[in-house]
Amino acid sequence: MTDSDKTAHIERFGRHGVWGWFGRFSADEAREIERLGYGTIWLGGSPTDLRPVRKVLEATENITVATGIVNIWNTDPRAIAGEFHELEQDFPGRFYLGVGAGHPEATAEYTTPFEAVGNYLDALDDARVPVNRRLLAALGPRMLRCSAERSLGAHPYLVPVAHTAEARKVLGEGVLLAPEHKVVLDTDPAAARAVGRPPVDDPYLHLRNYTSNLKRLGYSDTDIADGGSDRLIDALVAHGDAARIRAQVDEHLAAGADHVAIQVLGSNSPTEQLAAIIAAGS
Repeated sequence: MTDSDKTAHIERFGRHGVWGWFGRFSADEAREIERLGYGTIWLGGSPTDLRPVRKVLEATENITVATGIVNIWNTDPRAIAGEFHELEQDFPGRFYLGVGAGHPEATAEYTTPFEAVGNYLDALDDARVPVNRRLLAALGPRMLRCSAERSLGAHPYLVPVAHTAEARKVLGEGVLLAPEHKVVLDTDPAAARAVGRPPVDDPYLHLRNYTSNLKRLGYSDTDIADGGSDRLIDALVAHGDAARIRAQVDEHLAAGADHVAIQVLGSNSPTEQLAAIIAAGS
């Protein structure tokens, strides 16, 4: 893959995207996200197939759709590769396959994630899923380096801006870095934290791959305990009016990210908040 090829694929994501769980967005919401000018819709969770991806692609015209992530422990890479090629035939150039190892507490088969991810990527290679059309969930340096060598780049989840700066150093230039960031549109800090803290605490502050990553960045056991300190929650969940949220999200771009996947918390229909955030930068 040439540098110009990589650049074209990275630009396909746009600067801002929208992250939601599989099945989260209705067809109308997906169309509205595209109309607002977001570059990518990220579908999160650990689905056993790519049928939810097809629904979003069918509802939209040109927006990129990416998985964040397909879990290597509950999917067969050959089956996923077959679905990838079917989607590529029907929606050429629009779907990017994000894969990852999940976390050990949720998966009985979880043993050696780095080796298992490598084996999964080997199977995708054999099934001719292009390197430039796949991404890796990556937090630590070893998996970040793997994402640079064997995919278009990295999609870190639940990371503060400090992680983005460190990740860019590990990845080098010309590799996609697309972190996820949670937001709550509320100018009352206590009320915003009341919305943002529960989905951060449960499950992520009880999962060692996430807590180990936060400790590498200087957060303490005290920060992680009891639902997370205000300092930690504020770093992981932007809050305030649309302009303040847009400014915090864009700190990832200033720190070296190519793209930020925005996850709106506290709303069953987030398109109004997403409209305000994207407009705040115009």
